[in-house]
Amino acid sequence: MKHALPVTREADFAAWYQSVITEADLAEESGVRGCMVIRPWGYGIWERIQRLLDDQIKATGHENCYFPLFIPLSYFEKEAEHVEGFAKEMAVVTHHRLVADGKGGLVPDPEAKLEEPLVVRPTSETVIGTAFSRWVQSWRDLPVLINQWANVVRWEMRTRMFLRTSEFLWQEGHTAHDTAEEAREETLKILELYRRFSEDCLAVHVIAGEKPENERFPGAVATYSIEAMMQDGKALQAGTSHFLGTNFAKAQNIRFQNANGELELANTTSWGVSTRMIGGVIMVHGDDDGLRVPPKIAPWQVVIVPMLRDKPEDEEVVAYCRELQAALAGQSALGEPVRALLDLKPAKAANKRWGWVKKGAPIIVEVGPRDAAGGNVSVLRRDRLYREDGKLDSAILPRDGFVGDVGATLEAIQTALHEQSQEKLRARITPVDDWAGVEAHFAEAVVNPGWVDVRWVRPTGAELDQVVERLKALKLTIRNAPTAQTGHDEGSCVFTGRPSVERILIGRAY
Repeated sequence: MKHALPVTREADFAAWYQSVITEADLAEESGVRGCMVIRPWGYGIWERIQRLLDDQIKATGHENCYFPLFIPLSYFEKEAEHVEGFAKEMAVVTHHRLVADGKGGLVPDPEAKLEEPLVVRPTSETVIGTAFSRWVQSWRDLPVLINQWANVVRWEMRTRMFLRTSEFLWQEGHTAHDTAEEAREETLKILELYRRFSEDCLAVHVIAGEKPENERFPGAVATYSIEAMMQDGKALQAGTSHFLGTNFAKAQNIRFQNANGELELANTTSWGVSTRMIGGVIMVHGDDDGLRVPPKIAPWQVVIVPMLRDKPEDEEVVAYCRELQAALAGQSALGEPVRALLDLKPAKAANKRWGWVKKGAPIIVEVGPRDAAGGNVSVLRRDRLYREDGKLDSAILPRDGFVGDVGATLEAIQTALHEQSQEKLRARITPVDDWAGVEAHFAEAVVNPGWVDVRWVRPTGAELDQVVERLKALKLTIRNAPTAQTGHDEGSCVFTGRPSVERILIGRAY
């Protein structure tokens, strides 16, 4: 069986990942280290993610707003733990003008040094907290529920497209509440929103849970995440939700007068997902022929490829395809009108077909003169490209029947991709009872070991540091303690031997 990509997942997963991005026209290098140009197909996927998630965020009562890209350094200095967590990744603007250096180049003008350096937004807790301190005066002003779609900059040393870039796109939600209970409830509500969105829209099965103390967002009281398993067994943190308590409120002076006339600190939260989700979609759904895009986030769900031969009957084929496109656009799938594209680019039909296979369009329809004359279409489903004999599983169907069934077909593809993701994740999580079992599971001889599920006692401080070092020696990290644990599973912590309090997931990660 010949595949469309130059390298397979089994041969070199990292090279395969990069080849999917290149061959599917998702993104390319920009000339600036760690920054990428997101091409129309990749950005179209992001637009679908943005539109669907934005609707869900607004449905929970949040409003969109926008804050500046540049944040005064003094804002970060008010919150010591926060600035320490991001200090090594901050890009800083110190001058506002360039001058000629007399050698044909440009240099910062010494006379144009800023009075205060400006940090290029790595995250917005500090600038939004400053705004909250102006907006919140009374308990009647709470809760404040906002979200912004923006770009952020974190100066990464080792970068990989979509997964870890110096600049990336995301949404960041920020809220303020009058009680810790309400803020915690908000944090978990968003965690569940992310879990549901990942599974329903991205078809990526995830496990939601709380991060250990050492993995908390800088300045947070508690951090929660959704963790997805990639096809190479590694974890991808696909979204986070943070309960910040009063830490940022204290630093940013977010105080309000309660119903009794007393001054209190607000409790705040923050949460976000980013273009990293596209990296997850690639590594969960991709195959050796390229990307497979779940229909809910596909810019085009059905792509029509006419088979033209520079003959008079070409006009009839194109007219037939236009009618087909219009008929598909009149159908609904997954709660929206079907998105159908007629590809009339001047290229061979076979080349266009494989181009769309690599891009992962959910349904590819080829139409030749015989199809047009007989009222048929030739249909490829991207989620199941080949028959058992290794040949393309192209089905010739009556046009009207295909159009009438297209909504159900797209729903079936969406469901199938999620079920495959779910099965792979569940099959690659192994319960282990002791540290020797952990070491054996992740022995170098084991290929794609997945994750282990172990008991622990939730150590803190120096004891947790020792746990982290033991894991680091095996290139492992704690992913989270799943929120869906059913009661206490009695046993011993694999690290300390003391009676455990919960189960956690451990694995290698991106």
